[in-house]
Amino acid sequence: MKALYSIITAMAASMLSWAFMAVPSFAQLEIDITKGNIDPTPIAVPDFIGTDSSTRQLGSDIAAVIRADLERSGLFRPLDPQSFIERQTNIDYEPSFADWRVIKAEGLVSGRIVADSPTRVRVEFRLWDVFAGRQLSGIRFATTPENWRRTAHKASDAIYKALTGEEGYFDSRIVFIDEKGSKINRQKRLAIMDQDGANPQYLLGGSDIILTPRFSPNSQKITFMSYENVVPQVYLLDIETGRRELLGDFPGMTFAPRFSPDGNKLILSMSRRGNSDIFVMDLISRSTSRLTTDPSIDVSGSFSPDGRKIVFNSDRGGSPQLYTMNADGTGTKRISFGKGRYSAPVWSPRGDKIAFVKSQSGKFSIGVMDPDGKNERLLTSSFLDESPTWSPNGRVIIFSRETRGRNGSSEIWSVDLTGQNERKVNTPSKASDPAWSPLLP
Repeated sequence: MKALYSIITAMAASMLSWAFMAVPSFAQLEIDITKGNIDPTPIAVPDFIGTDSSTRQLGSDIAAVIRADLERSGLFRPLDPQSFIERQTNIDYEPSFADWRVIKAEGLVSGRIVADSPTRVRVEFRLWDVFAGRQLSGIRFATTPENWRRTAHKASDAIYKALTGEEGYFDSRIVFIDEKGSKINRQKRLAIMDQDGANPQYLLGGSDIILTPRFSPNSQKITFMSYENVVPQVYLLDIETGRRELLGDFPGMTFAPRFSPDGNKLILSMSRRGNSDIFVMDLISRSTSRLTTDPSIDVSGSFSPDGRKIVFNSDRGGSPQLYTMNADGTGTKRISFGKGRYSAPVWSPRGDKIAFVKSQSGKFSIGVMDPDGKNERLLTSSFLDESPTWSPNGRVIIFSRETRGRNGSSEIWSVDLTGQNERKVNTPSKASDPAWSPLLP
């Protein structure tokens, strides 16, 4: 396990500080990500220039990942490299903007890779506003050739931020449940991959049923629920070392774990004598505090980003609805009042929205609402959409989608806050219960 993830630690140490060669300011090319993008912005991303066959291949690979990242966001339309008129040989000079305007490119990414040693490469790129004829930003950093994919994702994040004003989400990972077999005999294994589906790896072997994995704020630990001891219990897994730990041997079921924003606590549900309540566990002392005491089913707690509030699901009003409360369990308030049944709430990392699952009229939808319950919107609808989780920038949601039938497929999909950019996420096989990490360090 440690070998599998040593490359992540090595790359984090190898990254140099990012040097901006120009500051984005007064750019004519700006993208509003709060509106539905019916016509994505055309952007040209030529292969990065290399000085030999090895760096040229890296340049081609990096550019391809950047194009895929930007296209998948729904905000950009990368142009076909075959349509490019100018063939750049040096990024130190201004491009021929007229050649890029002819093919209707609004943005242009010019990149270069230089081998500083057999084990170190320097990656540089510049982002240009074609119609304004000016450079928006430029970045130079060094890493190892093996880390070219993360390098590409970091470049995509920088481009996204320069053009939208928002942090990107491409240099991140997704933990999920890899599934094999029929619905009545399905094997579930804990797995992890890059946010674009690349580099999938199993974190745990065996045939034990594992559900609801969740990342810690530093992306180095995962909490999950396992049936390996017959009764569902919550575990903690260190990704780098592979060390797994049972979090308390409680008499009843423990499930639906999720970290607090500072990573020092875990919110989880416990079932005792037929009643489920929400508890908080201090991960240092391992002491637990009970937050809900209503004689109803209270589950699926999720902290607000500042750690002051918790949203959860309860049937205390007669049907499953969403409620918020203070982090100490006081001040409970119902926030969902629409028709249907609400479940699986999760607070956006921006703090401005709560995602949830809503079932109504035989359909399951992923929706969002403000923390006070206002402005409810449904983004998806299918036979079974569930398990929403937010991108690090709070602009995209990934979720599980189950198709109907005995041999129906379980897949991971994504949708942005406009509801107009719905896409399937590549996974090795059937998959469910995704959780999105914060941006990697």
